[in-house]
Amino acid sequence: MDSAAKNREGNRKLGVFIHIGLVAVIFAIWYLATRGGVSDVILPSPEAVWNSFVDVVTNGYGTNKDSLFVHLLASGQRLGIAFLLSIITAVPLGLLSGYLPLARHLMDPIVEFYRPIPPLAYYTLLVLWLGISEGSKITLLYLAGFAPIYIACSSGVRRINPDYIRASQMLGASKWQTFIHVVFPAALPDIFTGIRTAVGVEYTTLVAAEMVAAKTGIGWMVLDASNWLRSDVVFMGVILMGITGILLNLVILSIEKAVVHWEGKA
Repeated sequence: MDSAAKNREGNRKLGVFIHIGLVAVIFAIWYLATRGGVSDVILPSPEAVWNSFVDVVTNGYGTNKDSLFVHLLASGQRLGIAFLLSIITAVPLGLLSGYLPLARHLMDPIVEFYRPIPPLAYYTLLVLWLGISEGSKITLLYLAGFAPIYIACSSGVRRINPDYIRASQMLGASKWQTFIHVVFPAALPDIFTGIRTAVGVEYTTLVAAEMVAAKTGIGWMVLDASNWLRSDVVFMGVILMGITGILLNLVILSIEKAVVHWEGKA
């Protein structure tokens, strides 16, 4: 193992140690704060959160007493469908807008118009148009995730070294061949950055997507628990959302590492 590899391995181990230590410090501060007379409604103890987790796993939550797996599965299905639709549509459109000025002139005004609008502002319109079924919830998550992927792909293409494109054209490659063999691979790091950003944005929109006429979902559970001042369930749901978000990010990072294996080796 060379010195560079040893340094990377050492940095990785140091990073894991720091992460574990930071989590331990946060839990210690949390535990001590709950022993200092803070109300359970404002800050439930770690034991209360754990007990609520065990209770929801064992007895379920909600009027139908659905299990935690049912709530996670409902949210996962909504998030997964919207996420896949975002990738399928935003990646090719973003690459085309970065490669072809005409496509950029057509798409950019639409994306830049709705991107700054808070999701709750147009969720009411989606409910009016699509009803209170799963369609409006998935569409809301889809719109939230489309813009980050589209912008990352478009920016990634425009940042490609023009010498790469000129060199391929000098060798006789057509525009389509240049796009497939030069533009797309060079933009892959930005594509994965946009995908990771989209997961976070869609996850933050999940509560809003499940707040209208939903009876299942981790976001709905957090919202319903807050209405009943069940802060222990709220903390449990937030922690679960954070953990699943980290796991999703790790999955995307592992895929990126396998696909974009040349990144950082220049």
